Amino acid sequence: MNEKSTRTITLGETMLRLKSPGFERLLQSGNLEATFAGGEANVAVSLANYGEEVAFVTALPKNAIAEACISFLRGTGVDTSLIIRYGERMGVYYLESGANQRPSVVIYDRSNSSIATAGPEQFDWIKIFSGASWFHITGITPAISQKAADTALAAVQNARKLGLTVSCDYNFRKNLWKYGKKPVEVMTELVNYVDVGIANEEDCQLALDVKVDEKSWSQDVKSGTLNIAKYQALTEAVLEKFPNLKMQAITLRQSYSADHNGWSGCLHDRKEFYVGPKYDITDIVDRVGSGDSFAGGLIYRLVNGFSPKEALDFAVAASCLKHSILGDFNRVSAEDVLRLLGGDVSGRVQR
Repeated sequence: MNEKSTRTITLGETMLRLKSPGFERLLQSGNLEATFAGGEANVAVSLANYGEEVAFVTALPKNAIAEACISFLRGTGVDTSLIIRYGERMGVYYLESGANQRPSVVIYDRSNSSIATAGPEQFDWIKIFSGASWFHITGITPAISQKAADTALAAVQNARKLGLTVSCDYNFRKNLWKYGKKPVEVMTELVNYVDVGIANEEDCQLALDVKVDEKSWSQDVKSGTLNIAKYQALTEAVLEKFPNLKMQAITLRQSYSADHNGWSGCLHDRKEFYVGPKYDITDIVDRVGSGDSFAGGLIYRLVNGFSPKEALDFAVAASCLKHSILGDFNRVSAEDVLRLLGGDVSGRVQR
């Protein structure tokens, strides 16, 4: 008997990431560090690091920067054969890393990018999903443009029709929703085709308009104290609004400063509510992409048949480690994650 496929497909925008060196303000020294980034690509790289078969789908122009991006992704083990060549430009984002009480800053430059101008008719969904068992997308893609929203909806509809498990990180980005649609009307329709929801507390409220005791959420996060009962109530409210969802995961961040966060996560599978391990992360190197590393860890364990609690614990540990790595991509192996899960938090040199 053939083993069940664990091939995963992710779809979204990959961008050129331009970051000021270290903790400099943008263009303080006139230098910018160039790498590549993007929520769904980040998830794909995480899965490839764990040895999974994974393909990333997007639209990119035909130019040297796009070629470098494809070459880079291919070098991580991600299948890039389904990327289409369309449009005139890659999206760009600028990053200034915060420190202490100064927050990090992200500036987007992604209007009229290739994925923003490519509609669903550009993609061969039968070919894309052939041989795959899991599909992942985020709420970032439908925020870019109406065409990108149409592509995202067509993707989840076709994935469900073809029998794939669909996960979505709601990822509310207020600075992207500029084409006239409200996030709630777009995301509510999309999430109707999702099996596994991933979010933080803000994403659930602003992307899906699911609210529980909304007045004190911001204070909880900023003060570094979290009321776990509220998170359980929030997962239950999301599951009630979307009966198609099999489970809802939420990342738990306690933000003491830009350098010091508490980190955990929770998950509700309609049977039980689980809380993952908690990590105290000091001297954060780069927190951008930590949510994507959580999603990658969760998918990796679930697609391989682990229990929801085992998947949650792995996802929390994986995303904890991401805070120690520069760049959007989580460059850790499954062994690295399991070592942390096993209780090795010393950071001692491995010889």
